[in-house]
Amino acid sequence: MMTEVLETIATLSVLVFVIGSMASMGLSLKLPQIVAPLKDIKLVIFALIANFVVVPVVAILLTLVFPLEEPLRIGLILLATAAGAPFLPKLAEVAKGSTAFSVGLMVLLMVVTIIYLPIVLPLLLGGVAVSPWDIAQSLILMMLLPLAIGLFVKSRYEEIAAKVQPTFGQASNMAILLLTVLGLVLNFKSMIGLVGSWGILAGVIFIVLAVAAGYLLGGTDSQLRSVMGLGAGQRNVSAALVVAGQNFGMDVVTYLMVIAVVGLVILMPLAGELGKRQAQAKAEPKVDPA
Repeated sequence: MMTEVLETIATLSVLVFVIGSMASMGLSLKLPQIVAPLKDIKLVIFALIANFVVVPVVAILLTLVFPLEEPLRIGLILLATAAGAPFLPKLAEVAKGSTAFSVGLMVLLMVVTIIYLPIVLPLLLGGVAVSPWDIAQSLILMMLLPLAIGLFVKSRYEEIAAKVQPTFGQASNMAILLLTVLGLVLNFKSMIGLVGSWGILAGVIFIVLAVAAGYLLGGTDSQLRSVMGLGAGQRNVSAALVVAGQNFGMDVVTYLMVIAVVGLVILMPLAGELGKRQAQAKAEPKVDPA
């Protein structure tokens, strides 16, 4: 009974976090601020290569190197084909990266995922039918719609946007804290059970290599590079869970949740460290050449 209550709260926390963070971002930014960073065609191409070529290849190689059980293999490849996580803007904020670019990148990756995942996943796994609309529906309703509404309010009613934005931001912050705690509580046994398997190690290596791929392809601007790295490492677990829930067993769903928690444990401190370095770089006095 208690587990069911906690699972319900966790589900609501996901909704509040995703919708709240998207609405908050929309209320704090204007459309040109999001689109402008994506006008760098080279950066966009590198972002697509990192997330939809390099990361899936890394996942496939890891499934060949490690003797993963079938649910773990499926879960890892599924994560690799799902990009555009709603948590990216929050990570970018902690890392003191470009918030506008993080939202633009997230939307870009999310839209491409809607097309890419249903096509590529069956090819990588074999015999898997994925409905593009099932994936698109949740992403549109939970992410694109709140973001679009926020952007509309910001563009038309800027004073109202300034008043309500902090409320959505606070709700999002509280929801992610609650979700982190509940994720650890609800998946603790599963995490312990996976300790003896190759699943956790493969997941950790996958996240680290994904971050490295994005970071290395992120160019020379430190604020953009950090977002590229975090964006590649933070996969779209929401989209992956939609597919897993409709096509695979609970073992795959559990693995996705465990890796989501592991990813949070890795990426949040990493974002904090990047943020410290960014702050230090800004604080250093610039010496004019003689």
